[in-house]
Amino acid sequence: MASKNILLIEPGYKNKYPPLGLMKIAQYHGPLGKGDNVRFIKGEDRSVLRTAWDRIYVTTLFSFEFFRISQSIDFALYVVNGQADKVFVGGIAASLMHGRFVTEPRWQGIRFIQGLLAQGPAASLQLDEFSGELYADDRFGKPIEDLIPDYAILGQIDYEYPVHDAYFLYATRGCIRKCSFCGVPKLEGDQRDTSSISAIVRGIDDLYGPKKDLTLMDNNIVASPRFKEIIAEIRDLGFTPGAKLKRGRTGVLRRVDFNQGVDARILCKDRIFLRELSTICLKPLRIAFDHLGLKKPYEQSIRWAHEYGLNELSNYMLYNFHDSPADLFERMRLNVSLNEQLDIRIWSFPMRYQPTDLPDRSFVGEKWTRYQLRSMQVILQATHGVVSGAPKFFRRAFGNTVAEFEEILLQPHHFTFNREWYETNGGRAEFEEYRRKFSKLSASDRAELLLLLSPTSGREFADLPQRTKNRRIKQVLRFYTPLSEDEESMIWAGQRANSQRTDSAVPEEERVEDAGLSEDELGHISMPDRLLKRNDDQLVAL
Repeated sequence: MASKNILLIEPGYKNKYPPLGLMKIAQYHGPLGKGDNVRFIKGEDRSVLRTAWDRIYVTTLFSFEFFRISQSIDFALYVVNGQADKVFVGGIAASLMHGRFVTEPRWQGIRFIQGLLAQGPAASLQLDEFSGELYADDRFGKPIEDLIPDYAILGQIDYEYPVHDAYFLYATRGCIRKCSFCGVPKLEGDQRDTSSISAIVRGIDDLYGPKKDLTLMDNNIVASPRFKEIIAEIRDLGFTPGAKLKRGRTGVLRRVDFNQGVDARILCKDRIFLRELSTICLKPLRIAFDHLGLKKPYEQSIRWAHEYGLNELSNYMLYNFHDSPADLFERMRLNVSLNEQLDIRIWSFPMRYQPTDLPDRSFVGEKWTRYQLRSMQVILQATHGVVSGAPKFFRRAFGNTVAEFEEILLQPHHFTFNREWYETNGGRAEFEEYRRKFSKLSASDRAELLLLLSPTSGREFADLPQRTKNRRIKQVLRFYTPLSEDEESMIWAGQRANSQRTDSAVPEEERVEDAGLSEDELGHISMPDRLLKRNDDQLVAL
């Protein structure tokens, strides 16, 4: 029984990497598998309504994208006329928020799959052979998790993933750590090695042609007992420093990317880890720096990396967990110091913590406030989540001290986003007046102001003066009224005329997909969407 119609749906959120799970499901059902007709869509493409579908798979990514995920699941149900037994939902959010999905009344009968499809296909997909479900007898076939991903389906959609010309694979699964902020222990369990990466690369080459880059999505690859063997395998595949992939008459530089980062606590134990990493075309070296307690192993890892010629680095910086704004600032500033001392380049990726089972971005850490988190979003929005380690840029964007950083987090958001305009151009007089009045606030005044601002939305700013009797705060509050869209457009037009591309601009493939930059969350304080798109290639230095 073949030639069934199989629909794969990825919700309409922005994401950096293709949906690896759906690509493997496509291989299972496609011409080299069951011989079915496979269609892949992103979002709610109504053209699929013309076909009768035998099964629909919906993937999920971040739990805070619950709204868009819900839209896709509802659409899948609509496509199959409410036949819930034809709809399968899996992926990260469906695994971490499993209870939320299975208890939703309108989704009763849908199969929500937790974890990896690592068993026989019928068992992984919870198929019922007694009911005669499609491929329910395939209990001992090769696990879908172990199949070569089907790259051909990516050509069926208009969306282009920032990272797509790469081999996407895992050398290991799981992690030796049990960090409370991380979903990996629930998704993948303890760390273990997977099958040979060489076999997967060769399989992709044979079916879809060679790829430029090698993206390993391991959670903690340096913790593998086979670490040296894995690196040797990568070298044998041709991914050595300066390696090029020949295309046409020219060659393009290749790179290896451990996209989830590596563990500084392991790197700093022995130089052998950085020595091995320096033998492949690793760019950049990503190291996690989740809290200030990791400063010593992190700094040691950076210095050893420099010794072995690994001078393009980036790191993930968790914030809004147990840290404070001061903690985050000190970690970011350390990178600036290392850049200056070692003449290297470190990009920072501040990653806002959200509980893995929360369907939105509403969580506020105990040492942060909602207004400060929104301020961080405004700063990061202009650079797509990336913080440059260039000293001049950093000091202007975040200040030179913790006190200056905290003042930036407290200032009106339109001053931050349109900093060029307010500090040096047409809005300078207004900004200087704000600074004069703000400087008169005591520490307790500033604390009260922060509390007043934190629970508000754009529509509530007009009511704030009535919520305090403090005269000094009342004088400052008028500067916090959000700008109208016309005012934002006027400022952006003037700012664009005086802007220049700076070190804050980053390659498309380095932009962050989950840094908390949602325009919906930013609400009234964000730039009009059409302006952000129009001027995306002319980012203004903060």
